[in-house]
Amino acid sequence: MTVMEFSRYHKTAYINIAIIVVNVAAFLYLETKGSTEDARFMAACGAVYEPAVLYGKEYWRLLTAVFLHFGVEHLANNMLLLFVLGDNLERALGKIKYAVFYLVCGIGANVVSLAVNLVRGNVVVSAGASGAIFGVIGGLLYAVAINRGRLEDLSTRQMVMLAAFSLYHGFTSKGVNNVAHLAGLVLGVVMGAVLYRKPKRRTGWMEENIW
Repeated sequence: MTVMEFSRYHKTAYINIAIIVVNVAAFLYLETKGSTEDARFMAACGAVYEPAVLYGKEYWRLLTAVFLHFGVEHLANNMLLLFVLGDNLERALGKIKYAVFYLVCGIGANVVSLAVNLVRGNVVVSAGASGAIFGVIGGLLYAVAINRGRLEDLSTRQMVMLAAFSLYHGFTSKGVNNVAHLAGLVLGVVMGAVLYRKPKRRTGWMEENIW
């Protein structure tokens, strides 16, 4: 490991931490006002609800829904994945790019999910960070792939297995927005290709191994 790689690896991922804090704070606040497992309550608090978005022109729901969760288990599962993976991608992209990446994947996944529900004639209340988090998985898949199969402590095999397991869990569970998951994953790969640049190899003393 080089000096530059060591320094980069140990940078604190402030944006990822902030996103987790906002998600947890939003959940705790809503729990003081009602039940986050109540679809009507969540629709009133900013979850995606097709009639409100299309006819009420409440497009802001496509953003607010990214930070809302149905119950503590939904929140805990998403935040655990984000905590484990988000810091890697933030260090790879940089803070500003990571913030843009996360929001684009989250909002984009909601837009695709909304469109598919309209085509199918479904009217549902949906919320959660899953679309954005699957975007993080997709972005890391891209970054790991172009770094010859390894980025920090992540490998291509690990990322492929994680993506496959996460998708399988979604498709074998009830009440899961699998369209948003798939859309987020694809958007993550695309955004990774747009925003990520493989670091150039430094020459001189910075290339020396520190262990």
